[in-house]
Amino acid sequence: MQIQQLSVFIENKPGRMAEVTEVLAEANIDIRAISVADTRDFGILRVIVDRPKEAVEALKAHGMTVTLTKVIAVGIDDKPGAFSKAVRLLSDEGFDVEYMYAFISRDKGKAYVIIRLDNGQKAAEALHANGFEILEPEAIYGM
Repeated sequence: MQIQQLSVFIENKPGRMAEVTEVLAEANIDIRAISVADTRDFGILRVIVDRPKEAVEALKAHGMTVTLTKVIAVGIDDKPGAFSKAVRLLSDEGFDVEYMYAFISRDKGKAYVIIRLDNGQKAAEALHANGFEILEPEAIYGM
């Protein structure tokens, strides 16, 4: 129930993100979700793509530092309080959330959140057992 996320180390300078996305475009890799966390000198570009292994190969072939990280993708009803219930469940079950970000869904009434946790598989199982939709890799890569 976990999916692969690319984590790309990038220098915090003009054009660097463009270079990464151009490499993905040249390899015909489709971006599904994207987030960047930066400091003064560098950043971590986190990306969900349709073909993670091929994306890693393409980026490494261009000298970029990239790793694959396991995360979960949770479907949340797009209504007040739904996200809060998911976060409360994770907290009550003792899971440590390292980071998260959301992305737009083509499904009306749904929002999706990418979450990195200390134990993603068990967190996904707990969320699923409590009625939350957990996306399989094929579902999110095929969006």
